[in-house]
Amino acid sequence: MASLLVLFVFFFFISSCSAQSYNVLSFGAKPDGKTDATKAFLAVWKTACASSRPVTIVVPKGRFLLRSLNFDGSKCKPKPVTFRIDGTLVAPADYRVIGDEDYWIFFQHLDGVTVYGGVLDAQGTSLWDCKKSGKNCPSGATTIGFQSSSNVVVSGLTSLNSQMFHVVINGCNNVKLQGVKVLAAGNSPNTDGIHVQSSSTVSIFNTKISTGDDCVSIGPGTNGLWIENVACGPGHGISIGSLGKDSVEAGVQNVTVKTVTFTGTDNGVRIKSWARPSSGFARNIRFQHCVMNNVENPILIDQNYCPRNENCPGQVSGIKISDVLFVDIHGTSATEVGVKLDCSPKKPCTGIRLEDVKLTYRNKPAASACVHAGGIEAGFLQPNCL
Repeated sequence: MASLLVLFVFFFFISSCSAQSYNVLSFGAKPDGKTDATKAFLAVWKTACASSRPVTIVVPKGRFLLRSLNFDGSKCKPKPVTFRIDGTLVAPADYRVIGDEDYWIFFQHLDGVTVYGGVLDAQGTSLWDCKKSGKNCPSGATTIGFQSSSNVVVSGLTSLNSQMFHVVINGCNNVKLQGVKVLAAGNSPNTDGIHVQSSSTVSIFNTKISTGDDCVSIGPGTNGLWIENVACGPGHGISIGSLGKDSVEAGVQNVTVKTVTFTGTDNGVRIKSWARPSSGFARNIRFQHCVMNNVENPILIDQNYCPRNENCPGQVSGIKISDVLFVDIHGTSATEVGVKLDCSPKKPCTGIRLEDVKLTYRNKPAASACVHAGGIEAGFLQPNCL
């Protein structure tokens, strides 16, 4: 009798801990790409939120038309939540429907959220055309964002034609992005692939990004970011910054970028800061094993960033850049200067190391230009920079 009781308790425990699955079709979503499925997705989220068991939300094959969605876990019972997307989520063709929202799809206040698979089609091309025309246009929505969350996994997701940024990680801890694809035209405005800020322990693996702005942009407050095996291009490269926009600002530290291929990008690996006072910093940065294919600025530190010459002319950057390693960076530069380190005269760059850097321009060694930068060179094709 006792053994039967133990067995019953065991099976009760297993069943109570097993994941509960909800299919959006059961809540009225239609996979025709024409019927608004927003209410159905919010309904399934409400049900999932109330569950005390781990939850999997299933989005089957098909196209699901969605307005902006906010998956807020602040009032949910704590448990892991998985979105398994086999279909395509489609934003309204009229960019004005979500254009004034910060995000199209937004996750916040969650501990243990996974987004697996799927395609997010933001249909942003019409908004890009509006911006290029000079008309009064909304700024546009970021396709998918995670804020104030922990233990986040995004795997196998494809983001198409975002109105603004494709993926944003803000105020999160322990985040893993793998097998992500980002696709947008090379002239699409402000369509950063992945943006990370105010977050710790973030990794980006096995990802391909083709877009009109930074492939990966790294903002203030980032600590412990690992980027590996990424293909970038077209785009503006991988950028730390811009930093120093605010006078009091958190720093960026412990960033590794390795095994990245840049093709036809405006920049390769870059650190940029506004030319004005700030308490911020960038330190312990590693750029390793990168290949440059016809890249305009393969290695760049720019501490004189001052777009449109507004709010910074005549000033100098207060951002302190230190302990930055560029190692095993090879390939071709599309400009004569392959290495440009333009550091702050007020807080010069220190601890810069250029090791095994071999960049060519028109089959000759690319030039280097370094100002207010101190460090060590080893195996540098164009020496006497530091």
